[in-house]
Amino acid sequence: MTRGSGYIVGFMDSIEDFDNRDDESGYQSAPPRSRPSRKYPWAILVVIVLFVIIPFISWYGSWFGRPLSDAKMDEYLHDRNKPRNVQHALSQISERIIKGDQSAKRWYPALIEAASNNSPEVRMTAAWVMGQDNTYQDFHSTLLTVLKDPSPGVRHNAALGLVRFGDSSARPELVAMLRSFAVRANDAGTVELIVKEEGVPVIANAPLARIRRPDHNTIEIHAPEAGRVETISIADGGTIEANGELMTLAPSTEQVWEALRALYIVGQLEDIPYVQWYTRPTPAMPDRIQKQAASTIEAIRQRAAK
Repeated sequence: MTRGSGYIVGFMDSIEDFDNRDDESGYQSAPPRSRPSRKYPWAILVVIVLFVIIPFISWYGSWFGRPLSDAKMDEYLHDRNKPRNVQHALSQISERIIKGDQSAKRWYPALIEAASNNSPEVRMTAAWVMGQDNTYQDFHSTLLTVLKDPSPGVRHNAALGLVRFGDSSARPELVAMLRSFAVRANDAGTVELIVKEEGVPVIANAPLARIRRPDHNTIEIHAPEAGRVETISIADGGTIEANGELMTLAPSTEQVWEALRALYIVGQLEDIPYVQWYTRPTPAMPDRIQKQAASTIEAIRQRAAK
C-alpha cells in the first residue's frame, strides 16, 4: 500500500470510529459507513482493455503506416483474400520510394501486377504509387493502360501519375475530375435510398442506395469515390431501370485541388472554362481552391502565349 492510500484508509477508519460512538444524550449515531469496496479495480481494467486497448490493436493492425518486414511485404502483396493487406504493402512501397530507398524496386513487378487486381481500391492505390517514381518507364506504360479502367478513382490516380511523367494525354480525365458525375443503377428494381439529402458529403465506397430487383435479391450501390451529393434523381421507393441515374456527386475538395494543380502543368486553353468555375466563391470549397484555379488559368495562358 502506498503512503497516500494508507493515509486515506486511516482517515476513513477514524470516521467510522467516530460514527459508531453513542453520544452523551443516549441517541445512537448514524449507522457505520461501509468502506469503499476494493473488488472493482480489476473490472475497471477489463473495461479499459475492451474499450481502449483492443480497438487500438485493431486500428494499429490495419494502419497503413505500420512498418512491414520484407517477408511481410512479399506476403501482403500476394494476398488474394484481403485487399487491405495489398494496399498496406503498396503504401509501404510508396514511402520507400519517397525516401529514396532503392530496395523498393524489388517490388516493382508486384506493383505493376497490382494495377490489374480485382479490387478497385487496390488498383487505385497502385496507380497512385506508380506516380511516385517517374524514372521507371514501365510505370509510364502501365499508367496509360490503367487510364482506361472502369473505376473513376483508378483513372483519376492514373491521370495524376502521368502528369509526373510529363505526359499530357490524361488531360480529358483531369478535366473530368472537376465535373460532377452520375451514379447509376446496376440493375432495374425498387430503390431504397440510404443517403436521402442533397449536400451530404460521402467517402469513397460509402453506401448510397439499395435496389430490390424483381427476383427479390437486393444489391447495394456505393460511391465510387469521395464527393458530395449534388442532386438525387429518384424518390425513395421509386422504380428505376438498369443504368438509370440515381444521383449525381460533386467532386471532393481534394480531388479538385489535385486536378487544378495537374492542369497548371499540362492544361490547355480549351480547359479554361472548366477551371473558371472554381474561381467563383462556393460554400463547399475553401479559398485555396479559388486561388489555385486562378493560378492555373494564368499558367495555361502564359504557356499558350509562348
